[in-house]
Amino acid sequence: RKVMDVRARGKLLCGINTDLLGFSKQTDAGSWIGLDVDFCRAVAAAVFGDASKVEFVPVDTAVRFDALKAGKIDLLARNTTWTMDRDVAGLEFAGILYIDGQGFMTSDERGLVSAQQLSGLKVCVESGTTSEANAGYYFKTHELDVELASFPNRAAMLAAYGKGECDAVSGDRTSLFSDRAGLPEPEKHAVLPEVISKEPLGPVVLQDDREWIEVVRWTLAGLVNAEEAGLTKQAAAGGGALEGDAARLVDGAGRNGEALGLSKAWLRDVVGAVGNYGEMFDVDLGKGSPLGMERGINALWKRGGVLYAPPMW
Repeated sequence: RKVMDVRARGKLLCGINTDLLGFSKQTDAGSWIGLDVDFCRAVAAAVFGDASKVEFVPVDTAVRFDALKAGKIDLLARNTTWTMDRDVAGLEFAGILYIDGQGFMTSDERGLVSAQQLSGLKVCVESGTTSEANAGYYFKTHELDVELASFPNRAAMLAAYGKGECDAVSGDRTSLFSDRAGLPEPEKHAVLPEVISKEPLGPVVLQDDREWIEVVRWTLAGLVNAEEAGLTKQAAAGGGALEGDAARLVDGAGRNGEALGLSKAWLRDVVGAVGNYGEMFDVDLGKGSPLGMERGINALWKRGGVLYAPPMW
């Protein structure tokens, strides 16, 4: 059983993006930060009661699924879109960590206000991604004469964009905001308003271990439910008794978690380590981060978004 294997090893092997501000980026001090990174820590906290028992394994887009299938990682938390194509190929998506959508970024000096104005220009994408196929389909559907150029990774794509070899780049909008923040003069680049796809990003495991799938799935659901129940990082990490929905959530998660080999306090350990979903979002993507993104549709269902997790009691 995967949970036992991970415990026996003493650490979780988590596959992450090599460099994507907001999701997974290494600081100058060598530590990893971001929403995907925090999710890895959350799973480690669920399994070990200790969020530090995780080894981050940076994986490129092209080899991310191979790394999972080869057992080099236990979990892939790498801004990966849940599609039927991938799901039926032996992969299991544990849920949706972030709902993204594909867009376009271009230099302000071009004066574009819409993706409909890209005709006659060169747009660059990363190969092996859903973005590549989506962009081609979008241009064909809207009868736009666009030259689509693919690059093996984001670094190569952005280098070409920086040299002016690409008039625009396309990818998940969060990736574009991240890319823009890393440019020499971010304010001179704009993410165009069009959202041309659904990109439900979520953690991925193999379909061969039902128990491991459930651990990852309910860790994700626990983070969302914790925000809804008002269970904060401070309350979870403190030694005080919990009340109301927060207490009901932790008790229900603990009772059901025992069937998965987790401790009765596993969800409290998780939230105490990384915070609830809302707290994670704020630090990694929201107002408390360099990206400064709005919650948008990633707000809780009670607050006009679509973030929704099954009950755990």
